[in-house]
Amino acid sequence: MKPKVCILRTDGTNCDEETFYAYEKAGASCRMVHVNQLRLKEENLAGYQILALPGGFSYGDDVHSGKILAVELTSFLKDQLAAFVAAGKPVLGICNGFQVLVRTGLLPDLTIGEISAALITNDSSHFECRWVKLLVEQSNCIFTAGLEDTIMDVPVAHAEGKFYTGRSTLAKIENNRQVVFRYADTQGRPAASYPANPNGSLNAIAGICDASGRILGLMPHPERYVETTQHPNWRRLTGANQPHGLAVFHNAVNYARQM
Repeated sequence: MKPKVCILRTDGTNCDEETFYAYEKAGASCRMVHVNQLRLKEENLAGYQILALPGGFSYGDDVHSGKILAVELTSFLKDQLAAFVAAGKPVLGICNGFQVLVRTGLLPDLTIGEISAALITNDSSHFECRWVKLLVEQSNCIFTAGLEDTIMDVPVAHAEGKFYTGRSTLAKIENNRQVVFRYADTQGRPAASYPANPNGSLNAIAGICDASGRILGLMPHPERYVETTQHPNWRRLTGANQPHGLAVFHNAVNYARQM
């Protein structure tokens, strides 16, 4: 059976179709679900095996990026969300979805309603829209199984992508191996400076998971590199490697199939 994926969307979401396509290409069965459908009980997260929070500008990024959708999830849909996570089902938040996950408290500590990290304005003070390199770290993240220590090419598109948190939380994330992706330079080393690090994230962090490895948030867009021809230099690529972003979705689908 194909795992069912809930592609959660609301006003301002604009990467839902790309995320839908990526999961379907990876072997899942997807459905676009508006947050109001969950609030009205026309839909329920219990009917899905994977939850995806796509990129975009939910509610125009009013107040803070991802803030309003996070409030909806933690206020009106807290029980559904908690039950979904407790069932051990994978959750993926991309760009604005990552911003939502940290504002719900699901990342990094799986504490709904308690915020311990943030994605803040890029050090460059402007919107960064280009391709970057990512180093895949050693972690227990189910989305990157088999990808550890590799370098990925993935595009970014954000104005508030700087990962920031306090010293104790940062140390905890590092010690627990919850850092999944780091921005990398051309030699594959963690990038502390611009432009390889597009936003000034602490410790070059581009994506993190919770302690279980089943909840992943990242600022870059793997859903935008699931076809070879999506890479700007695709004619020069050699070898039979699949598009770098596709493996993230394959891993989630394979994990859900085994549940």
